[in-house]
Amino acid sequence: MLIGRKAQFGALTAALERAAAGHAGVVLVGGDAGVGKSHLVAELTATARTRGFAVLTGQCAALGESMPYLPLADALWTALRDPRSAEDERAALENALAGRPVLRRLLPDGDGAPDEASDLGRQQLLGATLALLGELGGQRPVLLVLEDLHWADRSTRNLLVFLSRVLQRERVCLVGTYRTDDLHRRHPLRPVVAELLRLPNVSAVELKPFRPGETAEYLMSLAGTGAKPPADLVERVHRRSEGNPFYAGELFAAVDDEELPSALADLLLARVERLSEDAQHVVRVAAVAGRRVDDELLRRVSGLPEDAAGEALREVVSHQILVPSGMAGYAFRHALLREAVYADLLPGERTRQHRAFAAQFLQAAAPIEAPLPDGNRPPRAAAELAYHSMAAHDLPTAFAASVRAGRDAERMGAPDEAHEHYDRALSLWDTVPGAEESAGMKRVDLEWAAVRSSARAGELRRAVQRLRRLLTLIDPDDKALGAEVRERLAYYLHELDRLDESRAMAQEALDLTPVEPPTPARARILATYVRTLLATPERYDEVPAMAAETLHVARATNVPSAEAAALISLGQHTEATAGPGPEVTRAYSEAVRLARTSTNMQVTLRALYTEARLPYEIGELERARALADEAVRFTLDNGLDWATYGINLRFLQFLIAYTEGDWERAARIADGFGIRVARDVEAVVSSYALFLDVARGSVCATHRLQWIEPLWDGDAWLTYVARGLAAEQRMWEGDTAGALAHIATVLAASGPTDTGLIRIAAVGLWAHADRAVLARRAGDAAAEAAARAAADELVAKARFAATHTPDGRHDAWMGAEGRAWLARAEAEWRRAHGTDEPEHWRAVRDAFDYGFVYEVARSRWRLAESLAENGDRDAAAAEWRAAVTDAERLGARPLLRVLHDLGSRARLAEPDRSRATADTARDQGPLSGLTSREREVLKLVAKGMGNKEIAATLFISPKTASVHVSNILAKLNVTSRTQAAALAHRENL
Repeated sequence: MLIGRKAQFGALTAALERAAAGHAGVVLVGGDAGVGKSHLVAELTATARTRGFAVLTGQCAALGESMPYLPLADALWTALRDPRSAEDERAALENALAGRPVLRRLLPDGDGAPDEASDLGRQQLLGATLALLGELGGQRPVLLVLEDLHWADRSTRNLLVFLSRVLQRERVCLVGTYRTDDLHRRHPLRPVVAELLRLPNVSAVELKPFRPGETAEYLMSLAGTGAKPPADLVERVHRRSEGNPFYAGELFAAVDDEELPSALADLLLARVERLSEDAQHVVRVAAVAGRRVDDELLRRVSGLPEDAAGEALREVVSHQILVPSGMAGYAFRHALLREAVYADLLPGERTRQHRAFAAQFLQAAAPIEAPLPDGNRPPRAAAELAYHSMAAHDLPTAFAASVRAGRDAERMGAPDEAHEHYDRALSLWDTVPGAEESAGMKRVDLEWAAVRSSARAGELRRAVQRLRRLLTLIDPDDKALGAEVRERLAYYLHELDRLDESRAMAQEALDLTPVEPPTPARARILATYVRTLLATPERYDEVPAMAAETLHVARATNVPSAEAAALISLGQHTEATAGPGPEVTRAYSEAVRLARTSTNMQVTLRALYTEARLPYEIGELERARALADEAVRFTLDNGLDWATYGINLRFLQFLIAYTEGDWERAARIADGFGIRVARDVEAVVSSYALFLDVARGSVCATHRLQWIEPLWDGDAWLTYVARGLAAEQRMWEGDTAGALAHIATVLAASGPTDTGLIRIAAVGLWAHADRAVLARRAGDAAAEAAARAAADELVAKARFAATHTPDGRHDAWMGAEGRAWLARAEAEWRRAHGTDEPEHWRAVRDAFDYGFVYEVARSRWRLAESLAENGDRDAAAAEWRAAVTDAERLGARPLLRVLHDLGSRARLAEPDRSRATADTARDQGPLSGLTSREREVLKLVAKGMGNKEIAATLFISPKTASVHVSNILAKLNVTSRTQAAALAHRENL
């Protein structure tokens, strides 16, 4: 029975309905401890089951940050064993998990012998979770509940953020609960909640304390007699409980006591003190375990005889201190009750109980020194052993368990928790006797493990700090280790764009590595070194020789990932300096083959992306589409679609669809990019959709840019994409000043040899050409000269980028799109100078005609305009009709608008006689005597244009324009252009 929660429950059930209809959503339920969050969610899960939902419910635990993905594992394990789940529901979950071993490892019976932890393990787990929910949602809608998020580990918080951002059309409703009174200013969940509530599919439900009438109704439901409790009792309970339902219930249960305790903790403990000694002992033991505890574990740790333990448990359950939870365990009826009992334990008593739990988990995790894999222990035994051992002040056991727990966390794709465990172990190293033997590794190896987990968690700066510290710890004479540390340091510095430091560190690593005999370490160091050279213009010419050496060493030592990386770097160098010949295509294909044979997912994704990108660059769109689709399938199969190269591949897939004119497919891909963003990486992903939004004139473009704007100057690529397309949007709106402001910012953030700036320059030249044309028509020589000078400066930038490589050579290679944009930049420059001819715009059209449907149509717009200006109306009409056909099919509204304007001014469209008849019938006023052409001339007169400007706008001679104006004045019976303009305005022409 829900009291005082009708609105909140309605919001939750509405979220269920939206999920069932294919609109995924997230609801965060907040409220103070005891306010009724769990009861509300229990009602929701019951309702969801009656509506045919698959229900997954998991809880976080107050065990610190050491238990990665605990609520997800709890939800999956419980659903597999829950008798309330339909048989086909459990079978579907089993099948879904069977194909996703990264999730199966989270379960108590998960595979204990997994593959080596991947650098992309977390992305794989996140991707696998999303895919699992999508697969389950394809059969029946899913309700996923994550309770007590105020205790969530960092990996669970990452999972919550990830799902909140990427769930779109899956039939999934995610509900999370948390205590608002626990979210102090530095609580790690607090910024997460604030961030998520900015997302469009995330809503909040806040539970407030009961009002007096609700408290009375609640107490009446507890009494079960149907009679209202005395008003003075209700008033006293409501005042003492401050409307908190849990506290009110406890006060009401204690109403027969002669004196009510003054504090909630005392009130809760009074309930426990009514129990027998054995039952009280069981409750205290359970409090040390956490909010939930396994039946067998609780019996063993209690130390009671079997019969006595059974009687004690029955008594505790009958008094509703513990309640059955899952198939074989118990949970405290409320977390407040557990906290009160735990806080009341004497220090020695608490330590002894933690030691007893540690002993049980030690058995589950034994032998603690055994190297992975051991295949027999529950996946969380080591983490719980570390927790209880630390609480019991058993540092040697805590140390060894922390090392093992770190390995387990890595295995489960939880690098944040792995780092925490390794960090704790390192902090204990000097205090533990025989640390090296206990850990089963040297200290430097443990430091390496901490570095590895930091990097996998995306904490590259923390990894760099650890590596620098590691350099001070290692033996200077150990050149092999010193080189390995420096190689990783160079790699991470490169990822952080600290390129000079990266190259210097890679050089140091290389200097420490002997040339003979070849070693795997030298192969990896060379691969990283070559990558740093690619980012160093003055050392660019060294790339081929160093890449060749890398290939030789990698092949000699059988390091396929280094060989693949070298092939990619060599191919990129050749592509940039000589163009993409067949040898580049072969290099990328071989890199993919080699990378797939390695365990290095980073190199594999880089190879897949590079292989698919090349045919796109050279205009082979069909092949590019096939390769990109295959690569995206690989990322999805491995749960890596949200890794960096996974995102890049989806963007490439989007660009190919956009270029080919398959805008419906492009829109489906863009649906996953999101609009409301809070971080740079999200803004970059969102900005990709602007290509389509701006071209279609969608209101989404404005909304998207509003969210991106606070972030768009913090990342160079984001600046290029977002502000470049914002400039294009401003041009469609006629705002040349706004467009040029964006262009200036993008150019300032681009390198002079970056071929990407050619496209930006072309948009800027569009703006300068428009200004020059208007100035020329108005006879404003100064404004025209300024626009021409600005165009000269901008076209020079485009030409330089088109002919210069990073190493200063004058033989740059551009892809098919780059050549087309350069042709457009040149044509716009000529338009600014008034020297453009149809042949220039034909060159632009032909350059884009490798399959770029939209840009061909946009080029035909200018070509038709140029043909009309040169008097070739038949050819202009043919180009115009082709452009209109494509623009209409694509839904390119801004382009269609200017095409219709051109068709009207240049009389390229077939006359619409029905519309002309309607206009005549409607207009019986003073303008009724004007022809359609005279109306067009009058509109321009009303804008203040002279005969020369009118002639240029309507593609007629100035003499013809003068004749039209004279005829208009006569027909309107006015003596001046000013009077004619006033009449046009009065008639709303």
